[in-house]
Amino acid sequence: MFIFLYVGVHKMCEDMQGYLVNNMVDNLAVLRMKLQLKQVELADMVGISRQTLLAIEKKQRPLSWSIFLSLLFVFFINEETRSLLGVMGIYTDEFDSVIKLSKPSKF
Repeated sequence: MFIFLYVGVHKMCEDMQGYLVNNMVDNLAVLRMKLQLKQVELADMVGISRQTLLAIEKKQRPLSWSIFLSLLFVFFINEETRSLLGVMGIYTDEFDSVIKLSKPSKF
């Protein structure tokens, strides 16, 4: 059984996306360290280079929405970091309201 994630980005304003992305960037190193991951390990998990992750953590490169979502899912599925996402303003009630989990009728 597959579960698909549909993100209703069209329902979320760019200001909200920017807010979430900025909060992720501000807390990225803390979240990574909470999971005891090296930069290369987290980068491999989300399909980017270690250099790209380093530049994002140092705020030398912008965090794209797709990389934000990949990082979010890594941190959301881990109990050690899931509860921090709300406290850090990364996974808000508004964001939760645009995410839909659904099972496909046919694949």
